Amino acid sequence: MSSRNVDKVNYADLDDENFSDEDVYQNKNRMGDDEDFTTNNNKKRKKKPNTVEESKKQKAQQTMDSLKNNLDDTNFSDEELIELTPDIPPDYIPDAVSKNFGKGDFSYLKLKPDHFTRPIWISPNDGRIILESFSPLAEQAIDFLITIAEPISRPSHIHEYRITAYSLYAAVSVGLETDDIISVLNRLSKVPVAESIVNFIKAATVSYGKVKLVLKHNRYFVESTQADILQMLLKDSVIGPLRVQSSENSVTSNGLITSAAQQNDIVIPGTKKIENDNKPDGNANEAEDIFASVVGNRDDDDDMDTVHSFEISHDSVEIVKRRCQDIEYPVLEEYDFRNDARNPDLEIDLKPSTQIRPYQEKSLSKMFGNGRARSGIIVLPCGAGKTLVGITAACTIRKSVIVLCTSSVSVMQWRQQFLQWCTIQPENVAVFTSENKEMFASESGLVVSTYSMVANTRNRSHDSQKVMDFLRSREWGFIILDEVHVVPAQMFRRVVTTIAAHAKLGLTATLVREDDKIDDLNFLIGPKLYEANWMDLAQKGHIANVQCAEVWCPMTAEFYQEYLRESARKRMLLYIMNPTKFQACQFLIHYHEKRGDKIIVFSDNVYALQEYALKLGKPFIYGSTPQQERMKILQNFQHNDQINTIFLSKVGDTSIDLPEATCLIQISSHYGSRRQEAQRLGRILRAKRRNDEGFNAFFYSLVSKDTQEMYYSTKRQAFLVDQGYAFKVITHLSGMEQLPDLAYSSPRERRELLQQVLLKNEDAAGLEIGDDADTNFISREKRMRLEQERNGGGASRSAGSLAGLAGGEDMAYIEYSKNKNKELKDSHHPLIQKMYYKQKK
Repeated sequence: MSSRNVDKVNYADLDDENFSDEDVYQNKNRMGDDEDFTTNNNKKRKKKPNTVEESKKQKAQQTMDSLKNNLDDTNFSDEELIELTPDIPPDYIPDAVSKNFGKGDFSYLKLKPDHFTRPIWISPNDGRIILESFSPLAEQAIDFLITIAEPISRPSHIHEYRITAYSLYAAVSVGLETDDIISVLNRLSKVPVAESIVNFIKAATVSYGKVKLVLKHNRYFVESTQADILQMLLKDSVIGPLRVQSSENSVTSNGLITSAAQQNDIVIPGTKKIENDNKPDGNANEAEDIFASVVGNRDDDDDMDTVHSFEISHDSVEIVKRRCQDIEYPVLEEYDFRNDARNPDLEIDLKPSTQIRPYQEKSLSKMFGNGRARSGIIVLPCGAGKTLVGITAACTIRKSVIVLCTSSVSVMQWRQQFLQWCTIQPENVAVFTSENKEMFASESGLVVSTYSMVANTRNRSHDSQKVMDFLRSREWGFIILDEVHVVPAQMFRRVVTTIAAHAKLGLTATLVREDDKIDDLNFLIGPKLYEANWMDLAQKGHIANVQCAEVWCPMTAEFYQEYLRESARKRMLLYIMNPTKFQACQFLIHYHEKRGDKIIVFSDNVYALQEYALKLGKPFIYGSTPQQERMKILQNFQHNDQINTIFLSKVGDTSIDLPEATCLIQISSHYGSRRQEAQRLGRILRAKRRNDEGFNAFFYSLVSKDTQEMYYSTKRQAFLVDQGYAFKVITHLSGMEQLPDLAYSSPRERRELLQQVLLKNEDAAGLEIGDDADTNFISREKRMRLEQERNGGGASRSAGSLAGLAGGEDMAYIEYSKNKNKELKDSHHPLIQKMYYKQKK
């Protein structure tokens, strides 16, 4: 690689982002046209309004060039590389488990001479990347790595990422080229990038982004700037017959449609691009990605080439996408919304008072590029403003929008958020739920509904069918899929095929599932466009600073004795209803209410939820709670000082916005679900109005000691630990025994509770079946049967006995003392004893 004559810059200055223009842009030949800038009386340069995007990319490109001259990607010779030689004493004897850690031992890798200036290690075996987050270049390296790799673990000082095929697809989707990825990795790496990693990157990126699926005038086109790729697709036995013959004048001799691509700049409402047009340029502290030049310039260059395309029908879109995936030419979906004259514009814009945060702006910049909207997934922590990201995207596209949520509560909250943050008129916002079946009367508008309402294939009421016909008959510009991780592939296919939308945006905080269906999201929606760092946002005050704790609650002797005897389902009920756990919950509620906190208590088990709430005199919400009652309880919790604690089942896991909540207590959960743990933490993650020093929110997970619950708890915490959270273990709550009116403090009360629990059948130990996210994982037939059983409707057949029909199963015989029975027998009349003896004989 040829060297460039540019002076080196200081890394500390780069980290502090305090470069002057003269420091960064010393080579004047790299500057754009002088006409792109104007000068005021203070000699500070301003950007012209119509060249904001070009100036941004030009500045980032020049900063990238400066970085390239400081972090050379020269291939060092073996003599120049530094070999690590750990000091091993001569009498050292390897221990028995040393061999188990060999895969993580990279001491054999040779370091570059200037390795101390470079922030990352790259494993040659599996594509793992270890980042030193304390490096001066860490912030810039993170911006790059989050684009090309999946974050695995991000604690305070060391971050771990992994390069995967899907992460590389996402990198290409936002404009990165293969050579750029390899070059920047080599510059950042302390060790030479292995040939296996280079080959993997080339194999995964060589074809992605070469084929695009674009919806124009309600017609689907497969586009590419390379005609030979489209010819290859047309020769495929599956794709070829699905082509629609076009009668357009621009059809060439080879059967392809050719046109000159248009390049236009997108202005995202609410971003600094608007408000900073007439402000001084300042220093480099504009949250500019040091690699943003690569994520855009190359993409724009491609767009200036001639575009070739062929048309396919609506019905064959999924087949073409699947086939392209199989032949390793995955399709990139984009929406040319500004050239869409067929669909009427929606009168919607952000209010002047609405200002989005830097990380929200960065996530949107990954979605919008080269004048089009890319379909994909944006991952932001709970409470970090995913809703506002979706609203801003809708205001950018300005076409008819449909929003799909997981519950009717979140539907009403999305509607309220749209009216709060943007200028859309209330009559243009329609709600489609089981209780509201509205349609907007204008040419364009917004519809908010649930997945179950749209994907339902059963018989509908007249009003519901009328709204569905309305949704199917329209061409939607944009669809927002809230909590996108909870919906399985089969339901997604129904939603995607039912609603004809140009662009799709999936929003989630936890892109994890306990099955392997996350990959379906990459195929059905698009790649992950952006993922934020939870701890980084907490340190900057964008989300709450949470103290996580696991409270160990010893099982009482009588409960543990029965726990060892009972079946698995009954054991669950016993460790949930553990009296010590109940007392810990009561103590924590009392403690935090005195502090002025608003508390949410979560329980997946409905029986335990009701018992805890009724015993403590607190309101509760679960699947069967009517919608009107739910809203009334939530409003009182938010605005009434007398209601400081509410109990929620898993209907509150997602999409319920309670910014006032500062404390969360979990008494029952869904086995080892990492997603649920993160979603519940998100209920208290929203930035707090109180400026308490240190932690300003608290998350408690109550676990019965020495039970199966401890195993599940460790699994559940894995995702949050990877995000940098540390769980403090509390083995004793000081002062709990002195709490006035402490429940189940006497042996008699505990025995009565145990009897009550033992008399319950195993159904009481089950998890809730309701209209919430997790029930979407249940098949339709099983869901209908469970709903019928819950509502008491329909006939059912089950194994049982006459004793069960007579109520005999609800009775229990418990023998407390055999010695007492012996005394009673000895006290009988001698005649009775003699008769008894003859019978025994």
